[in-house]
Amino acid sequence: YVCLSQENLPPTGDYDVKVQVRACALSWIDTKLLSEVKLKKELLPVGREISGVVLEVGRKVSFFQPDDEVAGILPLDSEESGLCEVVLVHEHYLVHKPEKVCWVEAAGTVRDGVRAYTALHYLSQVSPGKTVLVMDGASPFGTIAVQLAQHRGAKVISTAYSLEDKQYLERLRPAVARVIDVSNGKIDVAESCLEETGGLGVDIVVDAGVKLYSAEDESTSKSQLLPHKHDIITLLGVGGNWITTERNLQLDPPDSHSLFLKGATVSFLNEEIWNLSNIEQGKYLYILSMIILTNLSDILFCFRPQLDEPIPLYEAKVSMEIVQKNQARKRQVIQF
Repeated sequence: YVCLSQENLPPTGDYDVKVQVRACALSWIDTKLLSEVKLKKELLPVGREISGVVLEVGRKVSFFQPDDEVAGILPLDSEESGLCEVVLVHEHYLVHKPEKVCWVEAAGTVRDGVRAYTALHYLSQVSPGKTVLVMDGASPFGTIAVQLAQHRGAKVISTAYSLEDKQYLERLRPAVARVIDVSNGKIDVAESCLEETGGLGVDIVVDAGVKLYSAEDESTSKSQLLPHKHDIITLLGVGGNWITTERNLQLDPPDSHSLFLKGATVSFLNEEIWNLSNIEQGKYLYILSMIILTNLSDILFCFRPQLDEPIPLYEAKVSMEIVQKNQARKRQVIQF
């Protein structure tokens, strides 16, 4: 169901940029979302986060010229695969890549950066003095979310799913306020967060999925480590923001009543929203250029993404299978 190459590129359109790909990050393909927005096809292009060099530009392209170094995310409806050596991209999906940022880091950080900034800037307003709980902070997305929250002056608490994750989070600088190791299933996340905040609760929660039912209804081992939705509501402070990645979140009347009493909000994190509606294209390009790529090259504040060793193109198929099964703990990036 995946397409890794395209033999003959169509002619360069007026607003197209022809890019020689230098690195392409692999991320999970949301086939359910694609079918819901009527984009499900027999062959789905693999690899949307790219970095590379401009070879040629269409006659109406105003932002780029040949030899520019660029990075970006191919749109959801793209016919192109980022694993091709050369791709055609509309200029509005690309931004200039700073020279200091390497190809692999640019491609490997761009998606998680968009997600983190969407969660912490647009769905909630993270600011100095706020307390942020980032679930699974050692994941590629969690790592960027933790660093962005800290950069904004927030106090960060994070959960770890293994001893290795715990050690990784404890090594981050500036230090995370508290790492809650949930790997043995005995630590109460809500209790730990309330203890850390003096009983006030956290201002912002960014989850990595939640347990919707009681323990006996949950099957997979991963879901055993997830907090129950009641735990999140319990640890949320007054006026708090719960940002969820759980698309099928179901809140019962008592849940809603608790949120009402706290004046809290629930927001759904879908980073594809920028691609599904072009009305906010300016904000999207601002996130890509100013926030992510600038922060990657900033000496004072630099994202340290959770990347695996660069992977050669011939191993892309195996790596993509691991990614699609949600078995990769670090961001997989193919280097050309």
